[in-house]
Amino acid sequence: MKVQKKKWLFLPSLILSIFLLIYVCYFLNLIPHKMYTNADFHIPDYHSEVDKDEDGIDDQTDMLESARKYLSTNPKYESKYYGVGYPDDNLGVCTDVVAFALLGAGYDIMNLLHEDVLENPDAYDIDVIDKNIDFRRVLNLNTYLKRNAISLSTDIYDKEEFQGGDIIVFKKHIGIISEKRNRKGINFLIHHANPFQIHYEEDVLERLKDEIIGHYRIS
Repeated sequence: MKVQKKKWLFLPSLILSIFLLIYVCYFLNLIPHKMYTNADFHIPDYHSEVDKDEDGIDDQTDMLESARKYLSTNPKYESKYYGVGYPDDNLGVCTDVVAFALLGAGYDIMNLLHEDVLENPDAYDIDVIDKNIDFRRVLNLNTYLKRNAISLSTDIYDKEEFQGGDIIVFKKHIGIISEKRNRKGINFLIHHANPFQIHYEEDVLERLKDEIIGHYRIS
């Protein structure tokens, strides 16, 4: 009887441990989250009137597709310097997701940012200008976007202000807003954050909301 009683006492702890494990896995996005669309929240889809590279796909959609195309190569998280600027060896960091999203839409951010730095050096906090690396730094991108893109709300609960293909900047991170949303209507984030990341599209904006310093849309 004592052995049986001990088993029953152990059961609640086991169930609680299982629930805690599931919660942690869900919180860390190890378990896929259900995705919703704009239509589920009666939010109209945004499509840019510009098609920079004239490929028949508007810039906003192009940004999304290009970010996903880059991440479909499963780049490994590692920071390196490249003499050609853009990573070419299946390695990369968070800024490369945005750089390749822009490049796929027809915007060579390496050259665009470099030109802006040369014309407006006082706007950037750069000691030694280097075209091949400046565009791969979060704060440089934030400065460029603040000067050259449409600035939008940084309040993630202002749902209609957030659309797939937007660029969102954090204090030490950057990514592309997904057109997919969680059950609250908060967008998923397409990004590359660390070497241990399993999914490149994650439900993490609420966790990172206090780190947001910029939200932009290419005009």
